[in-house]
Amino acid sequence: MRLLEYEAKNLLSACGMPIPRGKVFAVNELQAIAAPIVLKSQVPIGGRGKLGGVQIVRHQSDLESVARKMFNLKIKGFLPSKLLAEEILDISREFYFSLNINRQTAGIELLAHTSGGVEIESQDTADFFRRDIVNEKFEALADELADYLDIADKTFLLQDIIENAYRCFIDNDCLLLEINPLILTKDSKLIAGDAKITVDDAAAFRHLDWRFEDNSTEHNFIILNRDGAVATIANGAGLAMTTVDAVTASGLKPANFLDIGGTATSDKVLDCFRQITTLDNIKVIIINIFGGIVRCDDIARAIIDAQRQIPNLPKLAIRLSGNRESEARQLLAQYNLPLFDSLEAILEDIS
Repeated sequence: MRLLEYEAKNLLSACGMPIPRGKVFAVNELQAIAAPIVLKSQVPIGGRGKLGGVQIVRHQSDLESVARKMFNLKIKGFLPSKLLAEEILDISREFYFSLNINRQTAGIELLAHTSGGVEIESQDTADFFRRDIVNEKFEALADELADYLDIADKTFLLQDIIENAYRCFIDNDCLLLEINPLILTKDSKLIAGDAKITVDDAAAFRHLDWRFEDNSTEHNFIILNRDGAVATIANGAGLAMTTVDAVTASGLKPANFLDIGGTATSDKVLDCFRQITTLDNIKVIIINIFGGIVRCDDIARAIIDAQRQIPNLPKLAIRLSGNRESEARQLLAQYNLPLFDSLEAILEDIS
């Protein structure tokens, strides 16, 4: 489950992470907001800044018109029901900081870069700071990170950032915790300027207090390796992780983690294919679905639609098992798309 920015920041703040002063509001609560302010569209998608989803409003006379335009601005198919109004920070530098699950080591990996913000995805993967967090040795890790970011005098602040982020990651069963940018202000504070968190919905039974907004049209899509040649689609975080781990164990490089959830529709699956095609090096897409609530024939129709609608779709390796599997097999056979009986058979075929 991908959280909205304000939800992610609430989790971070509860674990001691500094965040900007702000207020989330609906369109009928505009009168409570005062400029100067930064307005941020609360949609579960990246790239808002380039699409008009982040606006600085310096004068009160401009606030209502700008906010109303943002409430009516659809971003990649999502229309916000809320905006986040935050203080304007006096920025000295912007960094990238994230925690994710390293599938190869089965540990939590810290990833950082000296240049945060909207252009982070254009950075060379070899230039990133990468370390697994081992035995919670935060002090040594903070020393290394401070040297990498060239802010040696902020080591103690960085140690707090790492410890608080790690606690948030563990306590909330996160799959991804990203702060981009992590802002160094001109008065020498480190603040989470923006935040993205994906939590494991399968762990919801441990978190009865979770009251996140319903972003069910969004998928748990995480880029693991932009140089990876194998993309994966699965339903349920457990099966998605198993699929990624199996690809890695076979000696191949998985490019992504993608959990379509337990109630995926044909349209949602088609959108998954579109997301995957934004990655440049994909040679094969593994579709590994167990049909329970999800119907295999619905997935099959989405696969057929993807072949029709998406030019140059990579090779597809498909396993559909469970609810309406035989109907799915018949549909796919009409388009010369065979089903594999197991994930192992897929990996043997593509290795």
